[in-house]
Amino acid sequence: MDQSCVKIINEWDIVAARQLGRNVAKELGFGTVDQARITTAISELARNIYLYAGQGIVCIEKIFDGGRSGVKILAADEGPGIQDIRKVMEDGYTTSGGLGAGLPGVKRLMDDFDIESTPGKGTKITATKWLR
Repeated sequence: MDQSCVKIINEWDIVAARQLGRNVAKELGFGTVDQARITTAISELARNIYLYAGQGIVCIEKIFDGGRSGVKILAADEGPGIQDIRKVMEDGYTTSGGLGAGLPGVKRLMDDFDIESTPGKGTKITATKWLR
């Protein structure tokens, strides 16, 4: 498994996670537009960890499946969790006043998106982008 992780503890870690994602996307042969999509998604996920959980981890993994290749992002924290996943997945819903892209934006930017969250235990989000 070809996976690299960045611990998210401060703002600089968000930058480091983005950079890592861009490098992995570039190595896999993603074009600049998809590289931007991937780094934006990572940025959004890492920022959520930083803002809501205080700390967590973002892992970037190269994945290969039946001749296709892609990049898988895992963002995990042991923060307060999300009370209402449906609500945070609504467009324009933001509690941070951030880009407002939020999780629905991440879902749109990526091909596959999965979220698991347990209030009081934390959140785990997996997002995948396949090379076209």
